[in-house]
Amino acid sequence: MKSDKRLLIAILRDAEQENILNALQEADFPVTRIASSGGIMRQGSSTLLIGVEKDQVDSAVQIIRNHIAPAINPGHKRATVFVIKADRFEQL
Repeated sequence: MKSDKRLLIAILRDAEQENILNALQEADFPVTRIASSGGIMRQGSSTLLIGVEKDQVDSAVQIIRNHIAPAINPGHKRATVFVIKADRFEQL
């Protein structure tokens, strides 16, 4: 059976997470936030886990894109989003 489920893993700065988290929830995307750290300066980060159907990936990524602040310095990345095929996920 072919899976149409995807797991988005979005890693972003702590300062960005609240607006994005709220926007994803308002659009009825199930999302879990995990505190994390990383990068050269070991800055505070948040990792969002978002379970979606394959045809919802672009919508979820666009919400992240629309609700993240512009980069302070040109060339700096504001977020990293991984899209992974998920064999299965359940909401209980």
